Amino acid sequence: MINQDTISKIMDTARIEEVVGDFVALKKRGTSLIGNCPFHNEKTPSFNVSVTKGIYKCFGCGKGGDSVHFIMDHEKYSYPEALKYLAQKYNIEVEETVQSPQNIEAQNARESLYIVSEYAANYFSNELWTGSDGRAIGLSYFKERGFREDILKKFQVGYSPDSWDALINSAVGAGHREEYLEKTGLAIRNDKGKLYDRFRGRVLFPIHNFTGRVIGFGGRTLKTDKNVPKYVNSPESDIYHKSNVLYGLYHAKKSIREFDNCYLVEGYADVLAVHQAGIENVVASSGTSLTTEQIRLIGRFTQNVTILYDGDAAGIKASLRGLDMILEEGLNVKVVLFPDGHDPDSYMHHVGAGEFKKYIETTRRDFILYKATILMKEAGTDPIKRAGIIRDIIESIAKIPDEIKAAVFIRECSSLLQVEERTLLSELNKMRVAKFKKASGNSPSPQTQSFQQHQSNAYQPYEDGPPDNLFETSGPYEAPAPTVETSIDEVQEKEIVRLLLAFGHELVTWGGIDNMYIGSFIIQNLTDVVFQDKLCGLIIETYRAEIENGHLPVASQFIQSKDRDVADLAITLSTSPYSLSENWEHKHDIYVKDESVNLKSTILGGLFHLKKAKIAGILSDIANEIKTEADPANLEILMHKFMAMKGVEKEISKHLGITILK
Repeated sequence: MINQDTISKIMDTARIEEVVGDFVALKKRGTSLIGNCPFHNEKTPSFNVSVTKGIYKCFGCGKGGDSVHFIMDHEKYSYPEALKYLAQKYNIEVEETVQSPQNIEAQNARESLYIVSEYAANYFSNELWTGSDGRAIGLSYFKERGFREDILKKFQVGYSPDSWDALINSAVGAGHREEYLEKTGLAIRNDKGKLYDRFRGRVLFPIHNFTGRVIGFGGRTLKTDKNVPKYVNSPESDIYHKSNVLYGLYHAKKSIREFDNCYLVEGYADVLAVHQAGIENVVASSGTSLTTEQIRLIGRFTQNVTILYDGDAAGIKASLRGLDMILEEGLNVKVVLFPDGHDPDSYMHHVGAGEFKKYIETTRRDFILYKATILMKEAGTDPIKRAGIIRDIIESIAKIPDEIKAAVFIRECSSLLQVEERTLLSELNKMRVAKFKKASGNSPSPQTQSFQQHQSNAYQPYEDGPPDNLFETSGPYEAPAPTVETSIDEVQEKEIVRLLLAFGHELVTWGGIDNMYIGSFIIQNLTDVVFQDKLCGLIIETYRAEIENGHLPVASQFIQSKDRDVADLAITLSTSPYSLSENWEHKHDIYVKDESVNLKSTILGGLFHLKKAKIAGILSDIANEIKTEADPANLEILMHKFMAMKGVEKEISKHLGITILK
């Protein structure tokens, strides 16, 4: 168990922008950082990171939290596991009771898969560098192909002895259980119940997740026997899902952000070769065909992809298939075609690192030129084939969600293929209409859909956050009126909690009050208020208890609460998808007051609005009782109550500047 002092040190040291930045490309917008949410698919960024508050919030899917919660949500870690990850990131020592591998595995089965995978990676690496067969066979293979030792060590490349149970015996001897060797796919059980090594006699490429932990392996045979598969990869497991993993991304993500471009190759060795050429922003599809999930992973860090595929016919066809999938996700695509017979690995070793780097920088071409050139060359002068290929190219353009990009590509295509732009646009529109009809099926007409969508979206927040120019063309944002599902009481109760979290630590500067914090002032003025919202009431009571014990709470206490519902509410109330554009003051010379400028008005306004909402509820209840009360004496009492409450309502309204019509 991690002690509280260590937890506090981790929380104080971890910077939300650095933790989230390891997984999401963030850009500055106003006082916050924004990016595409890693928890749901989106093309318009709605994921916000507040550096000052140390929290993240997605206004699309609702996810939010601090650094620990982000790691828990993203990596599916437990609370202690997330703390250990952050401690390792910031070189903070975590003191724990030393436990055997067996005890650790018994405590957490999923963690055990990571532990045994890391053990296997170290075992394979050690065999490559120190084992007699590893050095003679595995290391010799890599050196013959021209790989440097630093690159091999960087990617933790290894070798598995050509033995049925070398890894199994070593792992079991170190205290690991056969169950986890089998669950990770490192070992296979045959029909007779005998366990044997999956990767025997192969060089191994460990596959790392975002945080650098080993989750799987790719193994290449060095035998020439055609009956032996060239590559064997780890099967799916609780920690490894190949369609969601890109080989090399852990080593590439920083460079991808830096250069705003990702090189995409086919194989493990290609990644190593491109790294050796001094280009680190490169990934591979991890032994599987490119998937939508993998493309979205790249989209978190950059909108630009450069495909480096083999120069043979199969490589060209593969690049075209993957290219269309990338276009559908809204990414920009360029292609580098290597001379026939070469892939990135072989070409780098053929010409050297310097020439290789120069080649890909000078020969990469936009996808439309690449595809058109390749396919039109294949069609020759056959008019039927040429017409089919033109349609094929337009189909690719039809997949681009950005209308402006599509229009630019249509113009380029018109010039290249010598076909009128109007004709190509007509074909493009036909394809889009057909696609829409296919997608909508028997759904309502576009007009009906538009109306229904307008109705369902009324007073709802933007799914992927507000438009970038929301405050460039309109006035300061005003919160929408509460929906039917959200009562006035709930809105005002949440507003009071928001004010507590935002300004509770500020001093009262009005009414001749000295040395009182706004938090204490608000709590004192809530003695006659009963909160209907359970979470709001819980936060208020916790705040009250803390003050009575001589401690003034701060927002981070609730944001970091172990009660996830409390933490989520605190985060939601501490963040907003909207920020006022600086242009209002800089360009238009319009100054919009911030609520912190006049805290008296802000705090008293919040309290009075809450009490007015509560009194409105009481008046409604009394009015209903009056309607059903038959006893004259009780009716008179109720009328007195009603008039008394109306008097209180009038006084509150006077403070709020509201005129009540009789």
